[in-house]
Amino acid sequence: MKKLLRKILAPILTPLETGSDPYDYLPTHRTFLKVLGVLFLGIASVTLYFTVQISQWAGLLPVTLFAGIGFISLAVALVGSDRAITKIWRNRS
Repeated sequence: MKKLLRKILAPILTPLETGSDPYDYLPTHRTFLKVLGVLFLGIASVTLYFTVQISQWAGLLPVTLFAGIGFISLAVALVGSDRAITKIWRNRS
């Protein structure tokens, strides 16, 4: 399953996983990225709910942005390599 997801998410993961420079990875970076992704998806859900409730369709822009950030964060955290996590945080030794 992970191999299939990596293939589907290749346009997101490939730029983050390229390079041969040394990097400094900590497992807590992956955990924090998962939490960040869930929080952004939660914000997107709440924003979508209120956007529909008040019928202000301009609220779909923040929903799209928050959901996109949440999706990318979770995708990289769940199936990305250690190098991809490091590039997200820009941690280099």
